[in-house]
Amino acid sequence: QVQLVESGGGSVQAGGSLRLSCAASGNTYNIACMGWFRQAPGKEREGVATIDRDGTTGYADSVKGRFTIHQDNAKNTLYLQMNSLEPEDTAMYYCAAARIWCGGSLLGLYAYNYWGQGTQVTVSS
Repeated sequence: QVQLVESGGGSVQAGGSLRLSCAASGNTYNIACMGWFRQAPGKEREGVATIDRDGTTGYADSVKGRFTIHQDNAKNTLYLQMNSLEPEDTAMYYCAAARIWCGGSLLGLYAYNYWGQGTQVTVSS
């Protein structure tokens, strides 16, 4: 089993920045890809960014150039640096881990084996 705990969410004005963290623990040796997803009220959960163990990344078009995903393998921690935030970025953000490689793709929700509880991001105009 793998446990994922997100942190770093909060409220910010449009144009501001936040950095989300996801601490992984447990049997992380079999995790190949980790990702960030988000879900706004009344909308489906959508992929934001992914990163493979070898550092290969993938992003949703809506966040390219604004968000950066990176990981600290020594600390088993995943990060999402979010800049130039927009009200449309308001959502609950979830960390997820998959035992298969993402290869630069976001993959579907079904591909992820483990999920965190989420951290709220609110961007005001």
